[in-house]
Amino acid sequence: MSNLVDGPEIECPSTPSTDPHVQILTARDVPLGGPRAMLVRRTLPQRARSLIGAWCFADHYGPADVRDTGGMNVPPHPHTGLQTVSWLFSGEIEHRDSFGVHAMVRPGEVNLMTAGYGICHSEVSTPETTELHGVQLWVALPADARDTERGFDHHVPEPVYVDVGRINVFIGTLMGSTSPVKTFSPLLGAQIDLDMGATLTIPVDPTFEHGILVDQGTVSVDGAEVARAEMAYAGTGHSQLTLQSSDDQPSRVILLGGTPFGEDLVMWWNFVGRSHDEIVTYREQWEQQSDRFGEVAGYQGPVTRLPAPALPNAKIKPRTQQ
Repeated sequence: MSNLVDGPEIECPSTPSTDPHVQILTARDVPLGGPRAMLVRRTLPQRARSLIGAWCFADHYGPADVRDTGGMNVPPHPHTGLQTVSWLFSGEIEHRDSFGVHAMVRPGEVNLMTAGYGICHSEVSTPETTELHGVQLWVALPADARDTERGFDHHVPEPVYVDVGRINVFIGTLMGSTSPVKTFSPLLGAQIDLDMGATLTIPVDPTFEHGILVDQGTVSVDGAEVARAEMAYAGTGHSQLTLQSSDDQPSRVILLGGTPFGEDLVMWWNFVGRSHDEIVTYREQWEQQSDRFGEVAGYQGPVTRLPAPALPNAKIKPRTQQ
């Protein structure tokens, strides 16, 4: 998914919680382009927190009736220095990229695209899709891997059933389930479905920081109440996390985790770099149709490629590690 916002990130204030070790992050609505734009809820990045491990971008959207919104139609657009992770709850999205991949994103199946040195891709919801609902996530690549070659991974995780629900691990390892999808830093990504009124204690890596994004219901995370579309942040040092769903409906969350990234990043539009000058170069190369990004074959839409927005007047500063 492209970041179609061409301005600076808007501050999304965090909310105090009953647990001093849990921070509640609120999202802001961002239109996904076009006159009948589908809104997405953006939790990362924001001023309160830029990263959770190497997770640097989190959009949460739907359930949206695409007959009203027009669905998703994102023309070919570039990326550098990151991996995109697509995970759906409902609907279907057609993916095409300059690595030559033509694939479908479907519920319960993870698609991970590695941009590395440079890639471009398009994303279009299929004509059969009536409801679109899911998350789009980005992972920042560490310095020693940020110029790696383009790549693509697809995986259908086998659910792990527990007494009070179900877990689908799409990145990393949790509850005895390991995803084979390749990442370049220690990461965790999983969907957790909980029965109504259920409590689940999950063993987690204490070297990881974690984010718990609530998609459905209201969930307590270690005693802190997290509403739908909010994300709870728990720093390193937790060897377990306790999730409790409300008594009135089942709950669904996305659990993200990773070791603190420890590198300064410059993020602008769809690029992840290390300096303002790098971002300027990436933008110029995209506008000049450089081989760095390649071409997407088979996309049919209103424009052949998404133009880059104008650069800000000020120098783009690195994101802080909080």
